Amino acid sequence: MSIEPEAPEPRWAVPPAGGWTADDLDTLPNLPPHTELIDGSLVFVSPQTLFHTRAVDFFNWQLQSLAPPELEAIREFTIDIDFQNRPEPDVVVVRADAVESLRQTRFPASSVLLAVEVVSDESVTRDRETKPVKYARARIPHYWRVENKDGRAVVYAFELEPATGAYTSTGIFHDRMKVSTPFPVDLDLNAIVSRRRAAGPR
Repeated sequence: MSIEPEAPEPRWAVPPAGGWTADDLDTLPNLPPHTELIDGSLVFVSPQTLFHTRAVDFFNWQLQSLAPPELEAIREFTIDIDFQNRPEPDVVVVRADAVESLRQTRFPASSVLLAVEVVSDESVTRDRETKPVKYARARIPHYWRVENKDGRAVVYAFELEPATGAYTSTGIFHDRMKVSTPFPVDLDLNAIVSRRRAAGPR
């Protein structure tokens, strides 16, 4: 009777003393797509929902279409905050001069005007608590958090308050989002969900 060979155990990368660094994301082998670095630890992304995918597509397309020529919107691209933090916002708006090469893998946080995060079940704490603190510390002027509330997109918008260095709320948007900064946008948030949304709960 033949004996089936045992499946090899997965080999996880062992972090060095002090944790991983931002540069390690470009050199570590076999990392899953969209791996982030938060406080020196690798954060892996779980499979995303249809809402998440549509929301990221929507904001990337709309912001790219509406941004002035000196700005560019890019989806799912890492930014350098410091040597232990290299998060990947779902969408960023950066100064166009930050785009130096088609081979680059990150932007400096100083080039980012807006970071957009679409909340998933596994990212609630990171998107509501951890990342806003880090984005504010990096002096990113605007932060938008997008959530699925009973099948409708809700956007929580924040702007950096220079005196405190913390974000302050500039609005909670249902159905329609109209703001003037970092540049004028007027968005139909209902376009994120399916036109057949009435067929049932998400």
